[in-house]
Amino acid sequence: MTTHLESFFWTSVEILAMGYILSVGSILIISTNLLVAIALVLLIRKRGCQSWCFVLNLSIADILVGVAITGIATDALEGKIASMEKGICLLRMTFIIAPSAASILTMFLISLDRYVAIKLPLRYLQLMNNKMIAGALVPIWLISMSVGFSPSILKQLQKEDYHKVCTFFSVIEPKSIIVVFCLFFFPLLSVFIYFYMDILKIACGHQKRIRAQQAGSRFLTSSRYWGHVKALRTVAMLVGCFTLCWCPFFVVSIVQASCPTCKLYHLLENHLWLLGLSNSLINPLVYACWQREVRNQICEIFAHIKVRLCIVTHSETADRCSSQRCHRITIFGSTKNHSIKGSLKNHLFLTFL
Repeated sequence: MTTHLESFFWTSVEILAMGYILSVGSILIISTNLLVAIALVLLIRKRGCQSWCFVLNLSIADILVGVAITGIATDALEGKIASMEKGICLLRMTFIIAPSAASILTMFLISLDRYVAIKLPLRYLQLMNNKMIAGALVPIWLISMSVGFSPSILKQLQKEDYHKVCTFFSVIEPKSIIVVFCLFFFPLLSVFIYFYMDILKIACGHQKRIRAQQAGSRFLTSSRYWGHVKALRTVAMLVGCFTLCWCPFFVVSIVQASCPTCKLYHLLENHLWLLGLSNSLINPLVYACWQREVRNQICEIFAHIKVRLCIVTHSETADRCSSQRCHRITIFGSTKNHSIKGSLKNHLFLTFL
């Protein structure tokens, strides 16, 4: 009897290459999202902008994606696919599906937040409070956990001929992808497109009104309005990257489920799945490059770290030089050297700030 490894054309070289790719990918996903998450926490504490909580939730979901794939990467680095019981394999897939679903739903929430900010600019600040944010994030995670645990709970989503070789399509019934993805991915993508097209129409109408009325009070409203539009560009980039990363996987999965004789598992599990996971790395890079507030906050973090390292380095150097010369200098000279060292610290601190 052929194993799942042989039937899906996995070779030891491909498994090892997958292990290295997943290892590097998980490190990059966790580190970049963690950096953006720290910057967002500082922004929220500094400015109190509640809409950043949705972006912070996106970073947390992507961090969990990076943590979830470390187990698969560890097994692949050993040159083999994990062999485990069906229940444990389903649990492993749950911790990959759930944060991925949370990441996708959070992007929908971010788009909805920008849509409301532009559609209802006067009521936005009243609507967007702590209760509203909590009331939006809690259902996101409840739905994501429900989607993640559905293969473990529903027997119809599980594959019957499981041979203890844990991969996505060896434990989950491919035909269930049609139901899950058609009810989950494509409706969200349609809503994304609707939001963006409607906002473009609103933006064009608002620009015409600004040209027609040049009152001073209108400039304040339009300034805030165009700030939301600029933020929407970042959201559009996120949605575009999400579509490019995950759409091929979803479409080919549906083709494979509709055509059992088509052998597309190798393409799905070796290439398109990795392309989908790369979306968790692209999300923080988009915010770090496109969103000025996040970019400036990250620069402040690195500048602060650089200042601290320089102060510690110069302090250790001054202490070492002082200890080597202490038997040749007087008490007055030692005091003077200490004051010079303190002045050097202050000078470096002010220079790097």
